[in-house]
Amino acid sequence: MRSLDSFSKVSLGIFPTPIQRLDNMSRTLGTNVYIKRDDLTGLGLGGNKVRKLEYLLADARQTGARAVFTTGGAQSNHAMLTAAAAGKMGMRPILILKKRGVTELLGNRLLESLMDTEVIFMDTDDYTDIYAEMDRIGRGLGVPYYKIPCGGSNALGSLGYVSCAAEIREQGIHFDHLVCAEGSGGTMAGLALGAKLFLPGTQVHGMMVDTEPFDKITPALMREAAALLEAEVSVDPGDFILHDMCGPGYARPSEEGGEAISLMASLEGLFLDPVYTGKAFAGLIKLAREGQFRKTDNVLFLHSGGAGGLFAVR
Repeated sequence: MRSLDSFSKVSLGIFPTPIQRLDNMSRTLGTNVYIKRDDLTGLGLGGNKVRKLEYLLADARQTGARAVFTTGGAQSNHAMLTAAAAGKMGMRPILILKKRGVTELLGNRLLESLMDTEVIFMDTDDYTDIYAEMDRIGRGLGVPYYKIPCGGSNALGSLGYVSCAAEIREQGIHFDHLVCAEGSGGTMAGLALGAKLFLPGTQVHGMMVDTEPFDKITPALMREAAALLEAEVSVDPGDFILHDMCGPGYARPSEEGGEAISLMASLEGLFLDPVYTGKAFAGLIKLAREGQFRKTDNVLFLHSGGAGGLFAVR
């Protein structure tokens, strides 16, 4: 297998991120709950996209890109962090966002404004239209440009979370379950592949916060990332379990997510967001209350960031 260290990366984050046991939450849920603090990755307000961007922006730099495009919803954590990372590297970030959600200068939109980021809204639900617009604008720039998909979720970006799984192994605690939000596929695919490679005996759970066909997206990304790594592994149905936690819809707060946010804040002094981590942790709570975890299990929750969303969505 090809070493992860053989891939080009830029240094954007602070790693390894800590793992902490949530003592109060563990007593409440009747199992051993830990949290992987990828909200502390260092760039911007932190978050899971930093691991992906280290690989993606290294690739952009190797192509000679002077401008970087990406996309997402109006309050996309990924888009905001891409703008921060590209600006730090001296590249021009251009965000073409779906005109869905809170478009006012709140939350991540405010942070983008502080960075003087160029933001264009498109009234479409089809990313094909958005990627075509990137090319149309890019051709007129007169400089090389690079396109990053929604969420940084392609095979190269997924390596960020294969690497995260290797990091978890080095931190020395065996986890029976690993839980994360499933929003564009790359984080989940990387963790599921990484668990196969580095975390034997760990069941990976993806808490779906969107209605995309993640049962197809996730294994496809796993296979593509495995091919990059030249890893001789098969992708099997049991490699991960998906749970529907979307509620009223993507970027629309759910009652269960709101309860999870409040519980985490009151018991542990940590803050989740209403779009991703709040809904994902609500899924963990649901599994615990249904008796899916044993008292002796170690359950790790990936805190993928998203604090900006707390200040945009009621």
